[in-house]
Amino acid sequence: MGKAIQFFKDAYYELTKVTWLSKKEVVATTVVVIVFVIIMALFVGLVDMILSGSLGIILNLR
Repeated sequence: MGKAIQFFKDAYYELTKVTWLSKKEVVATTVVVIVFVIIMALFVGLVDMILSGSLGIILNLR
């Protein structure tokens, strides 16, 4: 039991050293992540459309 208590004390001490982001920084990084995810989704969708169209053409030629 003593080791568990010491673990939580140490964990709390480490958390006091953490520098948390400001609200402005969190909003900015969130926007960057959302924009990146949208761009990647569009890219993957475009590649999927091209590959599925190409595969459809190849299979129809046989």
